[in-house]
Amino acid sequence: MGTMVGPDEYSSAKSEGDDEVDQDAGALFVLKSKGSWWHCGYHLTTSIVAPPLLSLPFAFALLGWAGGMVCLVGGAAVTFYSYNLMSHVLEHNAQKGRRLLRFRDMASHIMGPRWGRYYVGPIQLLVCYGAVIGNTLLGGQCLKTIYLLWNPNGSMKLYEYVTIFGVVMLILAQIPSFHSLRYINLVSLILSLCYSACATVASIYIGVSSKGPRKDYSVDGDNETRIFGIFNAVAIIATTYGNGIIPEIQATLAPPVKGKMFKGLCICYAVVLSTFFSVAISGYWAFGNQSEGLILTNFTQNGKNLVPKPFIFIINLFTIMQLSAVAVVYLQPTNEMLETMFGDPKSGEFSSRNVIPRVISRSLSVVVSTTIAAMLPFFGDINAVIGAFGFMPLDFVLPMVFFNSTFKPSKRSGVFWLNLSIAVVFSILGVIAAVAAVRQIILDAKTFRLFANV
Repeated sequence: MGTMVGPDEYSSAKSEGDDEVDQDAGALFVLKSKGSWWHCGYHLTTSIVAPPLLSLPFAFALLGWAGGMVCLVGGAAVTFYSYNLMSHVLEHNAQKGRRLLRFRDMASHIMGPRWGRYYVGPIQLLVCYGAVIGNTLLGGQCLKTIYLLWNPNGSMKLYEYVTIFGVVMLILAQIPSFHSLRYINLVSLILSLCYSACATVASIYIGVSSKGPRKDYSVDGDNETRIFGIFNAVAIIATTYGNGIIPEIQATLAPPVKGKMFKGLCICYAVVLSTFFSVAISGYWAFGNQSEGLILTNFTQNGKNLVPKPFIFIINLFTIMQLSAVAVVYLQPTNEMLETMFGDPKSGEFSSRNVIPRVISRSLSVVVSTTIAAMLPFFGDINAVIGAFGFMPLDFVLPMVFFNSTFKPSKRSGVFWLNLSIAVVFSILGVIAAVAAVRQIILDAKTFRLFANV
């Protein structure tokens, strides 16, 4: 979509864009535009196909078979459509010599500077940093699971495992640019297929044996609990499909960018369909309304392993390894912001002038996220809150607004009304899901304490 430009015009536009980027250390050092569409596919897959997909059986437990399948299919269709629309908007602007590298750049250009500075920018940072916190917490939980497999009476607490994972993140956070993560994210893609396949096999094994609970697919609770559970589940599914960094991922592509993002999305959603549906369906089939917030928890009940111990070890190991890649991907918007604030684009990327502030600022960022993760061990609740407050508007609402504002389709066209309908429906769902997520945190706050060993 958009008007094509000739080679001379494109070269001129690229030079103009490069001059603009040269003034911005964040874009120059973190958002390097050197990648191929394959690399884009790796980044997209790591940002979407992540361990939160292991909470999908729990979402099904809140929705039932019909509701769970509708939401899972709907989430896949809407997000693929949404991310494709955003890609078209970015390509359109790139062809006109105005390459937008960040989400806040898109909002500022299309909706006005205040939208980018005071709404989209802060929301994106909150979402991405919240994802880092959630992944750090989950990494600590998986480390604890592995430890207890071999030492059931071990005395180490959850916050100690979270701290260990945080130390790993301290190292990975120093990787200089988003583009530098391309091969790490290829390994991440393979790992997501591995632990999803393991989780599916384990669920089927337990489901066909007599080791699992009695299968009950009814939705538990009174009417109020069920209603809030529905919206909580919607928020969890939205978070699972959420991305929030499409512009930053597209910024890693070497120009010209036209068509590359769509190919990357096809790679990503091939993995999405094979992992999300297999884990959600097999997990809910095996455990029904007893599905836990993380399906891995179901594999051990009352201190007894329902699958062989080495199998649980392997699943958790694959999950931990991918969590580190996912967390470092979602650190990129924070890294870019810190680089913009403290970096000097006129000095070399690896000069002491830039390396010292980079190491200090990124290390402090990881220390803060690790501390929060250790203090608030509510992974499922954090997952739902992030989805309601952040991923809903960023991934389900704003892309529709950006497309309609950029291309101005006729109000008689189906595209205009489809985009408007999606934006309105998910705006309403986002508000309700936010209320449900906050309610769940309040309920859980009565049973958990800071640095709880859960």
